[in-house]
Amino acid sequence: MSRATDWVPALWLDTFSELLNEDNELDYGDQWTLNFNYRQTNTVTNEERKRGWKVFCHYTHANFRCGSCSKTWPSARVLVLFRYRLQKNRGTAVMRPFGQSCRSCESDEFELPGFSLEEVKHALLRLFSKIKKNCYGEADEYEGVGSSDIKKTKPHEKTLCEACKMGICAQDEESCSQDDD
Repeated sequence: MSRATDWVPALWLDTFSELLNEDNELDYGDQWTLNFNYRQTNTVTNEERKRGWKVFCHYTHANFRCGSCSKTWPSARVLVLFRYRLQKNRGTAVMRPFGQSCRSCESDEFELPGFSLEEVKHALLRLFSKIKKNCYGEADEYEGVGSSDIKKTKPHEKTLCEACKMGICAQDEESCSQDDD
């Protein structure tokens, strides 16, 4: 079975659209979109908070491929950061996947992760649960449940993790997310 090692934004966009339109995950009459921002952090300023922005961090399994030496590796602790808000019947979710650098090349370049369809769906369903809770007042279906059933790999190498270098990954999932008023 081949592992997805390349970052494919279309997989996220298509799955987001499918869950919204075919599975009616956020069936409240509002228009939701998913965008990408590869520079965002988990910090929400007071001004952003006033404008309704919330943050959700999701840790998941993904695979990587080095752009220099083509080495591939799995990781059981890959951070996907979401910002989201609902404003005047328009919902926006902005996503950032965090990368890892190659141990073999000792490069400072961070490679973006490749995700399986199963991991993408799970991450988006967790995001939708947070949106339902914080934008529509429903219960969080995943409250108290950790991220996906993590497939254990080697110990997490903080020196190779982009999120760790930014001081985000070392935090637990709940303290990373800023979604409650």
